[in-house]
Amino acid sequence: MYNISTALFPRSTSAAIGRRRLFSESLCSISSSAWWNTNRRSGFRSPTLKPMASISTEAEEKQKPWLLVGLGNPGKRYSGTRHNVGFELVDFIAEAEGIAMSSVSFKSAFGKGFIGDVPVMLAKPQTFMNASVGAIVSYYKIPLKQVLVMFDDMDLPFAKLRLLPKGGHGGHNGMRSIINHLKGSRDFPRLRIGIGRPPGKMDPASFVLRPFNKEERQELDFTLQNGLEAIRILVQDNFDKSATFVNSTKPLQTL
Repeated sequence: MYNISTALFPRSTSAAIGRRRLFSESLCSISSSAWWNTNRRSGFRSPTLKPMASISTEAEEKQKPWLLVGLGNPGKRYSGTRHNVGFELVDFIAEAEGIAMSSVSFKSAFGKGFIGDVPVMLAKPQTFMNASVGAIVSYYKIPLKQVLVMFDDMDLPFAKLRLLPKGGHGGHNGMRSIINHLKGSRDFPRLRIGIGRPPGKMDPASFVLRPFNKEERQELDFTLQNGLEAIRILVQDNFDKSATFVNSTKPLQTL
């Protein structure tokens, strides 16, 4: 059995504390269906012209958290390398939103919190096979459309972002593993972070483990900020609005 951490980190307002208590209890104390049956009279009013089954499904999905997964290699030797930009974006989100990544659950560095009023989970798998993603999705019954995977991509120019609603693994071993552990499903969004192609005849495996120079670091930090904003739009609004933001964002060099 996995060691599941349910601790949240309350904000200063009583409303935020209540939200965190509801999030924690609804995830770990009772099932989402039981929570819905208990609270539907006070929490959600069903439109008179809408079928009750549809209302129940929508309300239950609203209570599900987003799972934001960053891919990378565990261990200090890989810290700050191109292959770990997924980890970096998770850390960037955690710091900006005040979400502590101090627990280890499902063999991942793990954190729970909110982006605005939306409950989120942050995960950095600490095993090379990424089995933890499938385990988290299965345990919390998270809809795949609310699982965002962030990872490095050599086929994109350096520091460019691309948000997709679904797709294949693109040769990325971490994504290949996640798809396998989701029973072959590819129907989950992903945010690709461009790291560029290796120069000359450099081995791609060596290239992805190279650190960034000073100029690249500055540009990547700018990209991480754009990634954070894209994710805020995604979880609080919708995919299309977030994708429009990503596609219209200019790189640092052109500003």
